[in-house]
Amino acid sequence: MSDNVMEYYSNVREDMLKYIPQSVRKTLEIGCGCGGFSAFVKKQYGTESWGIEIEVKAAIEAAKKLDKVINADAKEALSQIPDNYFDCVILFDIVEHLVDPYSLLNALKSKLSKTGVVVTSIPNIRYWSNFKEFVLKGNWDYKEQGIMDKTHLRFFTRKSNIKMFKKLNFQILQFEGIHPTSSITYKLTNLFLLNFLSDVKYKHYVTVAKPE
Repeated sequence: MSDNVMEYYSNVREDMLKYIPQSVRKTLEIGCGCGGFSAFVKKQYGTESWGIEIEVKAAIEAAKKLDKVINADAKEALSQIPDNYFDCVILFDIVEHLVDPYSLLNALKSKLSKTGVVVTSIPNIRYWSNFKEFVLKGNWDYKEQGIMDKTHLRFFTRKSNIKMFKKLNFQILQFEGIHPTSSITYKLTNLFLLNFLSDVKYKHYVTVAKPE
């Protein structure tokens, strides 16, 4: 694994802590990388923190920080996860990599405690820089990283994100865009179009949801 890849797996998104309930006691992070974020949550809230990570080297690093790490594909790891156990299941930039995210999210319901929630961060395919490429320029080019990462199998907009959770009978407790564009062109265009492109502003959408 290259240094750049390890840096990617070591990224700690401390800005996402505000979406994790402060009452949380047991967490599971799917695609935990080197375990940085879950270790951060563990330090802040004193949690019992589990992780699932498919990359071997990242999983080994995560195991040094977390209570338990399963080195496997998320779907395969479910049989090793206890039922009705976790107060919070975390999926940051993972859903878009899955062949069938619907089945995984549905299966995770049985792993949550009575008050448990799922917290996701999912890229917005309509984000301004991408929107310009495929709407104005006709480009749909995959890249090494970012929203058009060549390993992404699914793509979501604000609407499709919400529809997915509702279709799976989740109650959405919190939903908001993060990482807004700073483009003046976007701001002027959206103003001219009377806020019609409001969903294009954000690079990611965060959902906090619980089973109905």
